[in-house]
Amino acid sequence: MIEENEYKKRRDTLAKGFLNNSISVLFSAVYQTRSNDTEFPFRQNSNFYYMSGFVEDNSTLVFVKKNKKTKVILFVQKKDKLKELWTGKRLGIKLAKKRFLVDGVYAQEDFVEKLKEYMSGITSINYDFNSYTDKAKVLHKYAKDMHSYSNISKPIEQLRLLKSPAEIALIKKAISVTKEAHHKAMQLSSQTQYEYELQAEIEYIFKKNAAFSDAYTSIVAGGNAANTLHYISNDKPLVQGDLILIDAGCEYEYYASDVTRTIPVSGKFSEPQKELYEMVLGVELAIIKMIKPNIKRSKLQKKSEKLLCAGMVELGILKGDVKKLIKKQKHKKYYPHGIGHWMGIDVHDQAPYKDETGKELLLQSGMVMTIEPGIYIDKNDTTVPKKYRGIGIRIEDDILVTEDGHENLSASIAKSVKEIETLSL
Repeated sequence: MIEENEYKKRRDTLAKGFLNNSISVLFSAVYQTRSNDTEFPFRQNSNFYYMSGFVEDNSTLVFVKKNKKTKVILFVQKKDKLKELWTGKRLGIKLAKKRFLVDGVYAQEDFVEKLKEYMSGITSINYDFNSYTDKAKVLHKYAKDMHSYSNISKPIEQLRLLKSPAEIALIKKAISVTKEAHHKAMQLSSQTQYEYELQAEIEYIFKKNAAFSDAYTSIVAGGNAANTLHYISNDKPLVQGDLILIDAGCEYEYYASDVTRTIPVSGKFSEPQKELYEMVLGVELAIIKMIKPNIKRSKLQKKSEKLLCAGMVELGILKGDVKKLIKKQKHKKYYPHGIGHWMGIDVHDQAPYKDETGKELLLQSGMVMTIEPGIYIDKNDTTVPKKYRGIGIRIEDDILVTEDGHENLSASIAKSVKEIETLSL
């Protein structure tokens, strides 16, 4: 759990970067209609949650900075017995004032009028350019006449790069639930007939452990389906002798996990599957070993490409000199994606990879990222030895950068051939 003091500290840090005589506004997410009077499950806007910890819809967070002092105001929905009967209890103004460490709490209905008051003497405005609510449109109008305006999302996303101990604890909890889910899938792989059966088992474990949402739509890809990187149909039969690529993670109190394991349907790898798997695993372990402060993510990417390309040459998937193959990007056919991404409140955290000058950011203690090399060989690729066709493999772990190196947060999830086969058989 993240304490209110931590949210306040985040707001204070953010406000230091605002110009004097400025107003900065963050809007919550709103319910999205699914059909008629039904909605999709609600999830709070990630930046709004990061700065407030408030999970209700139709709310607004406002920073007013004048005379080098900042006031933070929260706008929430008023208590309404009839609406609450249908949609659940609201915190309301009174309780919000008690709970949140802000300078004022008002009804959301008063936002436009209060904004007029706050705008006196304001020369700069910051807001989320991707917000399209009616109240955001009011800000668009004000911004046209401002001396300066900027996207508030960018500095928030910069702050989100470095995780606090409380955030790391929540990520670890999400991963512990994910571990149980992946191990269950390994145990049941030979006993299930369809991809969606394994998906159901995985997501049952998520919810059973209070991880009420998956962090993304689970990928349960048997056989050649693993060669579709974002395969989410999960409706095909599982075939004995095939592999299953399972990319599944949950969200625990808004913090994500993201783990991929590739396992045999039968519980045992064939020799060609084992050869490819151990090649990818070797690359993953080598890249994780490189992670420490002041390393560039691009260095990890280049090294993974070099190692995978060399492995493919050794196995006869590619032919020729490794350097020349990489220069011609021949390896991209079988390894088309990046080595990993930031992870936190969002499974793909919207944090920058470069600074404002375009210079690549160096890894720092407190960053969390995935490492996920893979190889994908379509069943119809006749340029590859037949024994490797139709195999897709990805292995992914969640890595915390520490002061003296790294910590593999998902290291306890079975990954070696022996570990997987032991759980599966």
